[in-house]
Amino acid sequence: MVQIIRYASATGAAVAVHDGRAIRPLPVRSIAELLVQPKDRLREIIELAGQPLPARTPVRMLPPVDGLTEVWACGVTYERSSTARQEESQVADVYARVYAAQRPELFFKSQAWRVCGPGEPIGIRPDSDISVPEPELALACNSSGEIVGVTICNDVSSRSIEGENPLYLPQAKVYLGACALGPGIVPAWELPDIGSLAIDASVLRGGRTVWHGETSTAKLHRRLDELVGYLFRNACFPHGAILSTGTGLVPELDFTLMDGDEVRIGIAGIGSLTNVVRPATAEWFGWLTPEPDRSTAG
Repeated sequence: MVQIIRYASATGAAVAVHDGRAIRPLPVRSIAELLVQPKDRLREIIELAGQPLPARTPVRMLPPVDGLTEVWACGVTYERSSTARQEESQVADVYARVYAAQRPELFFKSQAWRVCGPGEPIGIRPDSDISVPEPELALACNSSGEIVGVTICNDVSSRSIEGENPLYLPQAKVYLGACALGPGIVPAWELPDIGSLAIDASVLRGGRTVWHGETSTAKLHRRLDELVGYLFRNACFPHGAILSTGTGLVPELDFTLMDGDEVRIGIAGIGSLTNVVRPATAEWFGWLTPEPDRSTAG
């Protein structure tokens, strides 16, 4: 399995392909530069990967998004999500209607510089009573709206804030540490059937599993190309976009993430994304700044 990755080394941030054995740098400065290209040209660039990094070169994985590429997300695309939203909400009918509607729910999730990568902390709001992970398949789309790859997204969310009022959605979804992507982007031609991928997620607390769930992208209520079509309708993404496709895994209402929890998300054919939970405060997320790379972040 080949992945497009971003990594930090002693020389700074770089883009490469990783096949599970070796990291081979690509002749581009950013993933955004790749997402400007048509799918066929992107494939040609990947085939131009250079010589492998020397063995034991210290590298740290970064989120596979940069530049002006935006992260967007879909809501209520699985039956489980529709049910959970109705359970938590004081206006449950809204979620039943959007699940059945022709137009999907789309919302802005994050600028590239706010996204957390593999091994980096994710955040929960101190003013939220119920915070949950939302494991999702995310689509990497080029500037023309082609699906050129896939990755894993953790759309970390406050159920209690959104449940109080649907208009609080931005506060429930967009804050420090609320979006994680990784480990890399698997090119679309590497996974021809992204409509049927197994997804599993676990939350560990003190080394013990306190929540686990499994689903499949086959349970999506909407077609993936349909979701992308609505995102690009009357909108322009010159550096491409990452579109997270919604979650089919939602814990029960008596569960909430806690400081120190470890969240592990796996999607067949893509890999796994692991992050530790921290309060969404400057103390833990002061390193999230609009810099071109995170090579010096702690």
